Amino acid sequence: MQAESRGAIRAPLSALLVFAIVPILFEAVIVATRHVRLSLATGLPGMFKIGFVTASALSHWGIYSSLLVMFGLTLRRDREPLITTMARRMHGELTPEMLRYTGQVTRVWTCFFAFQLTVSVSLFCFAPLIVWSTFVNILDLPMVAALFAAEYFCRLRLLRDPPRHSIGAILNMVANPAGDGAKPRLLPMRTAPD
Repeated sequence: MQAESRGAIRAPLSALLVFAIVPILFEAVIVATRHVRLSLATGLPGMFKIGFVTASALSHWGIYSSLLVMFGLTLRRDREPLITTMARRMHGELTPEMLRYTGQVTRVWTCFFAFQLTVSVSLFCFAPLIVWSTFVNILDLPMVAALFAAEYFCRLRLLRDPPRHSIGAILNMVANPAGDGAKPRLLPMRTAPD
């Protein structure tokens, strides 16, 4: 059983590692070629740089545009917010408190995705290329991690009985949208010693 859960966690962690290393390599290439103009007229070095800049821009803008649309469309009146749907899959029936909270979390993530896109496009158009590249390739994942951490601490503070799941259970739920009917494993509540 433990080997299965380790295997289920290993694949998403490998993907996460790729998502962390590839942008750093892209940033290194863009910084190393800062003396090369972003132009086809500069020959092979220029085309090389254009390739890395294009790949960074399209992947960043594509991911955040998709997430913005996916989360944002669930905020319409006739839809259930995406985080609410995910919480319902993890917990079954939700309390009114959880329904409000998960709706607010969906709005926060939607605003975050809009912020990421707006800043990225603005920096690309108006700032030096290295500033834009640092934003999309270096600061991106730490900002996502910071928002996850902030949401977790808000959940602990704002909800009377906040749910706690292992990271593996959450990654498994996201990676397996069809689900297998099994409820994710809840982490035990920590209580203060008497």
